[in-house]
Amino acid sequence: MSALPACRGRFAPSPTGPLHAGSLLAALGSWLVARQAGGQWLVRIEDIDPPRERPGAAADQLQTLARFGLLHDGTIEYQSRRDPLYQNALDRLLATGKAFTCHCSRSDLAAAGGIHRRCVARGERPDPAIRLRVPEHCEIAFDDAVCGPICQRVDVDVGDFVLRRADGLWAYQLAVVVDDAAQGITEVVRGADLLESTPRQVLLQQALGLPTPRYAHLPLLLDEKGRKLSKSSAALPVDAERPLETLALVWERLGQTPLPHAGSVGDFLRQALDRFRLDRVPASVQAPHAAAHNADSASHA
Repeated sequence: MSALPACRGRFAPSPTGPLHAGSLLAALGSWLVARQAGGQWLVRIEDIDPPRERPGAAADQLQTLARFGLLHDGTIEYQSRRDPLYQNALDRLLATGKAFTCHCSRSDLAAAGGIHRRCVARGERPDPAIRLRVPEHCEIAFDDAVCGPICQRVDVDVGDFVLRRADGLWAYQLAVVVDDAAQGITEVVRGADLLESTPRQVLLQQALGLPTPRYAHLPLLLDEKGRKLSKSSAALPVDAERPLETLALVWERLGQTPLPHAGSVGDFLRQALDRFRLDRVPASVQAPHAAAHNADSASHA
């Protein structure tokens, strides 16, 4: 078996609709970091939340990436086909006491601001959630390549967080950690809306004995009301018929110096690979409070 390249990045969209400019910014940024280092760039479809998914969205997203010249290496992975990997990780955490069954509902935890530190369920649920047991005084720190040093008290800001939801679906935090390790991902380059969940992922990596990749969280594209563009009612899919204009827009939002005129997508990407500087990317953190992600029915981003 051949060794994996020293650099391996990925783009992992959820199939909830077409790609928007904010998604393309994350895709381009992660592609540039991986390709500039001579590494591989993978695509993974994060389809573990069926109620939010739209039929045909994954195929549409993949076609859009291809139209913008962002071609992936290897086969595309689908999280919906990876249940055994997630179950194995969950079983390991349960066996060591690092995870536990929890019957608490959102209303049970409302008085604590949604943060779970002890079970306060008023009754047993037929399908309880499973949470990670976060130790007291648990502080997780890491250096983000764009946003700099990040430190979070996970026990205070997040609490014991969900790994498997009460509806039986896998929580994003567990799935993304297992997948990044299984695919040998070394560079996680994504939107700044996921920055506040990264300490949870680092804690899970430690609990499972998995490596921690390097992280870089890119600025978000926001609408005039400060909402993430891909979730705004005013957001429109990227125009694959005019790819150079859209690429120029996201290149500018990545804080890069303007490129000479490019006659084609291939020409643009060649110039971008030569001139991209990660240290020029502006830090822009627009993240919700961590506890908002703790409900067992919370969706992944």
